[in-house]
Formats: sequence, structure tokens, C-alpha cells
Amino acid sequence: MPFKPEIYYEPDQKVWSGSYEAPYFSPDLSVGEITFWEMQRHPQLIAQISASENTTLTRGELFLNSQSIATYMRNLGMYQSDIVGIIARNTTHMSAVVYACLFNGIAFHPLNVNYMEQTIEKLFDITQPKLIFCDGDEYDKVKAATSKLDVKIITMRNHKEGSIKIEDIIATPIPADFAPYRLEQGNNQTLGILCSSGTTGVPKAVTNASAHKFFSTTKYLTTADVQYCHSTLDWVTGFTAVISSGVHSTLRIISAENFDPTLVLNLIEKYKITWLLIAPSHMAMLANSPDFEKIKIDSLKHLLYGGMCCSLDVQERIRKRLNKGVLQFAYGFSELGSTNCTLNKHYDEKPNSVGRILPGQKLKIVNENGEALEPNQTGEICINPCQYWPGYYRNPTESRMMRDRDGWFHTGDSGYVDNDGFLYISGRIKDMLKFQNIMYYPSDIEDVITQMPGVAEVCVFGIHSDENMEEAAASVVPKRGAKITAEDVVKFVKDHVSTNYLQLHAGALIVDDIKRQPNGKTSREATKKHFLENYRK
Repeated sequence: MPFKPEIYYEPDQKVWSGSYEAPYFSPDLSVGEITFWEMQRHPQLIAQISASENTTLTRGELFLNSQSIATYMRNLGMYQSDIVGIIARNTTHMSAVVYACLFNGIAFHPLNVNYMEQTIEKLFDITQPKLIFCDGDEYDKVKAATSKLDVKIITMRNHKEGSIKIEDIIATPIPADFAPYRLEQGNNQTLGILCSSGTTGVPKAVTNASAHKFFSTTKYLTTADVQYCHSTLDWVTGFTAVISSGVHSTLRIISAENFDPTLVLNLIEKYKITWLLIAPSHMAMLANSPDFEKIKIDSLKHLLYGGMCCSLDVQERIRKRLNKGVLQFAYGFSELGSTNCTLNKHYDEKPNSVGRILPGQKLKIVNENGEALEPNQTGEICINPCQYWPGYYRNPTESRMMRDRDGWFHTGDSGYVDNDGFLYISGRIKDMLKFQNIMYYPSDIEDVITQMPGVAEVCVFGIHSDENMEEAAASVVPKRGAKITAEDVVKFVKDHVSTNYLQLHAGALIVDDIKRQPNGKTSREATKKHFLENYRK
């Protein structure tokens, strides 16, 4: 295999451990200090191109803009204990806002632009930001949601009357002796506050310490690389793209447009993108695009995807258009403090695996009693990143539920590790369904339906039944031009699965799209709600 990270298995503990990895940067430097010093290199190189705003910034220009914004914050008298709120798309000056926060040692709390006013109010009530950067599109919503806070609001685009414009902020004079601040609490200090997926209730505010694990999975990047990640800053993937570009002097392509597969494919071809970080749901949209076979994507050297299960059929179709080793399935979650904890760079040998545990981290699979399991036994995935985690912001109860006293994160994801130490994801434990006391996963049926000709995407969920407990139902998106019916889907499953509990007893519904969370992940609950509102037996 071209990439097989060294790991160790402790049979007594049933724990898989990654190898030791020497720090890429000096451990006593903060992420802000590292970014500050690295951004001074190659000032004439193009740092960023906005495809949606038609703007270009050199590294020197981006560096100066970042210092101006940081100086503005200092002039306001902000402390390292203060919080900067963000609710904005990937626009021209968004990266500079992040770098400014890092230079000052001030944590930022980004929210998704699609959040409702009530959600914004609840989340910002937790972190109490002193300064908020938002798009003018959301200005009225943000202003109403923060009416009880003493906060300044700066708009990034489409400026509203009365708002402070980002262009005015980057005009702030920079002192000749400007330098990044040292962190008052060292590298255990909170770097950023992201949001959990929030599949039920209000998303939690996930703190991330100023550790260096952000660099461990991107240290191979060089000035020759061109990066694209559609995620905004409220997801760890979006933040990782910003940090890695600043540190490794890459060219970063951005767009403030909603995700569109044709747009992304055209960006790959036009800018010869080499590094693409994408959600599995967006992978499916790319593979099902009528332009997928027409547009050149051979510039890609790293196509990373993760965050949820991905259809093997989709992976196979994309793999056929890429060189060996380009398709890289990763596994991670917001609480890690890095993009991922496993990575599979050898898809051909281990298809559908998310790879081995990465250096400096540990992995185990446990049963419902918390007992560690042997290889090839399915249970809950637990990860120990072996680093400090500040917890959910002002939420110690939820923090203790997520990470135990021994440092293990209980992910709520189900999976198993094979004999070679490769992790496979089965699904979310809370998504597990029960038909006549037989447990099964929605993905068991989804994997069958995705093999059906004419199917682009599918979401399976359980419908309550007094007799059978939870009967499976499916919402199915057909490929463009395909003529399939709900009855065709039910029959296809019946013809290809012999077991009764994996049948679509609750039926199927043909839909235009699967309901999603703001980050593009499938929302099983919202899709189920739509099914119940529209399905007719």
C-alpha cells in the first residue's frame, strides 16, 4: 500500500494507537504566532482568488489586511477572554478576520448563515461576543438576535445602512511594532468555538484549544498547491482550509455561492485545484452531475471527504476519474481540534474504510456496557486525541457526556476495526432501527438502493409501527432524466434482499432533493418529516 501509517495494537486493552509524530512547529508557539511568521513568506504570491466576487489578494495584501483588523480589535480594548462572532460566507476578507483573531489570541465563534434568529440568539447568548462580523444579507437577523448584547456588528458584503463596513476596518493604520500576542493561558487556551451538527435541538458550542493538530494532516501542502473547500468557517473543515493556506503558502480558491456541482467542477478545471475537501453528500452531487464526465479534474492530488457515510457506488464512480491515492476517506468530528483522526489514502486496497488511526491518537470500539471489543466486532467508536479539550462552552454536563475521565470521546458512531487496523463506519448509533426486535442500520438498505439504476441519492429512516416497532421507509432522488417510481424502489429492495426486516415496509417516496443540515450533511429527521407530510399509501 502506498500509505500505511504505523500503528500499534494492545490486545489486553483492545486499543489501537497511532505512532509518535514529532511536532511540525515549535510547541511553544501559538497557532496565531505560527500563522503570523509564515504569512510573511512569499508576499508576492497569490494567496486567494474569490470566484464569486472576482477579487484577488496576494499574501502580502492579506497579511496587511489581517493586521489592520487585529489593530482595530486592539483599539477597541478587547481582551483575550473576549469572543468574536462570525456569521458569514466565504468572501474576500473573511480569512483576514480569522487571522486577526489568531494574532490577538481572541477566540472566534462562527455560526451558519442559515441559522434562524432564535438559534443565533441562543448561541451568541452563550458566548457573548463583543464584536460580530456578518454578511449584510443576515444583518437584520443578527441585529435582532443580539439586541440584548453590547456588541458592534461589521458587515462583510451587501452593507446595510448603519452598519460598519469591513472596508473601513481594513483601513485601520498598523503600528510599526505590530506583533502577535502571546497566549495568556498557553496552548490550552481556546482557539475557536465551532458548532456541533445539531441534529436535535440547538447546536452545542464546541471549543477547540490552540493545539497543533491542525497542521498534522496538511503538512504536505506546498506553494504549488491550489485549495478549495466549500465549507464556511462554522465547520472545522472550513477553518482548516483557512489555516493551512495561511501557513503553507498555498493558493486558496473561494466562493460565496451555494454549493453547485457544475460550479465546483468548473473551478477545479479553471484553477487546476489540487486539494479538495468535500462532504459525502456533495460527492454524490458531483458524481451525478451531467458535467461530471465532461470536465477535467485530473489536477486533483488530494480529494478528502468525510463527516458521514458515503455510498460505495459514488466513491467508485469518482475513483474511476482519479489517479491512485487521490481519493482519501477521513473520519473526524468538531470536538477533535483537528480535521480528522483517521485517513484512508489507499482506497483501492481498502474501499469504504476511513483508514487507520493517525499519529498521536488512540482508537477503540466498545459495546453498550463500555467494554472494549476485539477486531471485526461492531460497537461505538471511541477516540482519544491525547490532547487537552476545553469542553463545550459553558456546558460542563454535556462535556462530561462526550468525553470521559480517561480522555476518550464517545462519538455516538458505530463501526468496527479490521485485522489490519482499518476503521469502517456503520452509521450513527441513534440512527439504529429495530424491526420486531432485530436491530439494523439505515445504511444497510441505502447501500442496496444506491445500486439501483437511475438512483442519485437515498435516505432511509424508520417509521413507527405498533406491530413491527420501526419499519423502514426511503426518500429517493432520481438521476436527471431517470424514470423511476416508489413502487420500483420497493420492488428493487425486495428482489435484492431476502431478509424481511430490511424491506421497505413503510414505503418509498420520490423527491427532488434530500433535506440537509446547513453544512450539507443529510438531515434524516427533516427528510423523515417531509416523507410523513407527503407520502400517500
